[in-house]
Amino acid sequence: MSRFGTVARRLFRPGQHAPVVTWTIAAICILLWILELIPGVQDVVINSLAYVPFLTPYEPWRMLTSAFLHSWSSVWHILFNMYALLVFGPLVEMMLGRWRFLVLYLLAALGGSVAVLLLGGLGTVVVGASGAIFGLLAAIVVLQRGFGANPTQLVIVIVLNLAVGFIATGISWQAHVGGIVIGALVAWICLRTRGPRQRSRQIGLLLAVFAGLVALTILGVVLRLG
Repeated sequence: MSRFGTVARRLFRPGQHAPVVTWTIAAICILLWILELIPGVQDVVINSLAYVPFLTPYEPWRMLTSAFLHSWSSVWHILFNMYALLVFGPLVEMMLGRWRFLVLYLLAALGGSVAVLLLGGLGTVVVGASGAIFGLLAAIVVLQRGFGANPTQLVIVIVLNLAVGFIATGISWQAHVGGIVIGALVAWICLRTRGPRQRSRQIGLLLAVFAGLVALTILGVVLRLG
């Protein structure tokens, strides 16, 4: 265990260290991907859960459910995302604790969808956990800096993978950017309010982040959908 990991674990005191939230998210993603491979079922899953910006006013849950879907045409999409989730997820879950980790993951996923709504094509079909995973990576960077560790290597990884999204086709760079911003913000809030007496403040600030994303969603709907 690195000095950074030891300090983080002691400060956040997450209790039991089995990353059950990470494993549960991965299991849901894999199960849904298997369902996507079944003829007939695939259409139901995609048509119900994938995010399409112009459907936001009518089916807003897609902004979150899309983060549990992956491309049915390529196994590499889910393999890469699940590998990243299972490598970095347990670390973040250990540092933050289970409920904070879940909040971070969901808010980063929502942030990615909000960015797609504001910056992406309105008819684009978006699936994948990469926005949330970029949020996890950004959170690790913030926490490492907060605990005095050097996050340079991870920053390089984030920058290189983010650049791929701008170069390659079929990748939603907007979701990546949104996930990074929200992941970093949530981690910063958790870091600054980690004291036992600051729990109420922490919850209030996290609710404020959620409210801000809802407000941006409404703004995006008004400006882009009319």
